[in-house]
Amino acid sequence: MFKSIREDIRSVFDRDPAARNTFEVLTCYPGLHARILHRMSNKIWRANLKWLARFLSHIARWFTGIEIHPGATIGRRFFIDHGMGVVIGETAEIGDDVTIYHGVTLGGTSWKEGKRHPTLGNGVVVGAGAKILGPIHIGDNAKIGSNAVVVKDVPAGATAAGIPARILDDAKKTAGFNPYAVGNDQNDPVSKAIHGLLGHSQVVDQRIELILKQLEKMGVSVEEERATADKFDPNYLNKIVD
Repeated sequence: MFKSIREDIRSVFDRDPAARNTFEVLTCYPGLHARILHRMSNKIWRANLKWLARFLSHIARWFTGIEIHPGATIGRRFFIDHGMGVVIGETAEIGDDVTIYHGVTLGGTSWKEGKRHPTLGNGVVVGAGAKILGPIHIGDNAKIGSNAVVVKDVPAGATAAGIPARILDDAKKTAGFNPYAVGNDQNDPVSKAIHGLLGHSQVVDQRIELILKQLEKMGVSVEEERATADKFDPNYLNKIVD
């Protein structure tokens, strides 16, 4: 128990630059408190003292703002940063060195008994407000962006973001811990596709303009066509994408 607590404290220093000393971590980090109390409630749960385990987890939720079902399986060096509003369901499984932020839900999509909550591999980072729902698997070292809603498996090492979540294209791979799961060097494939369409539309506009000029030289009136084109703001779609 004490060895695990020491590991948890070390993981706080490794992943939170705001942590200054051990006393501060022990007294002011609700994620650490929730983890310690979950270890206790989980052992009681496995001893088949279900009500007592649930009651202890209820006290932990009141004390920390973090709700972890005593039946959830959690690995080593698990770190919850800030923590308020975190919900982890009964059949959730979490690997080693996982980090999640406030407002995260590891929830279910069915009332059926059995496995109904997600499994997170080792080294996963889940950004603030993300929802991972159902008996899906998040691969090792995957990252879930803030406020993402994930309902499908995420491959190892991938980054998922959006509603519903989609896999982002990493412009360049970066080693080490990535706070809040998503960095500026990751591209959204949907955004890239839209920008590609915008570029194509600009080329088409240029060609249409050349055609109109040639028609004017031939004496054809194109005032109506130009008036229609002027009503459209060419920067409108760019504003939406940006």
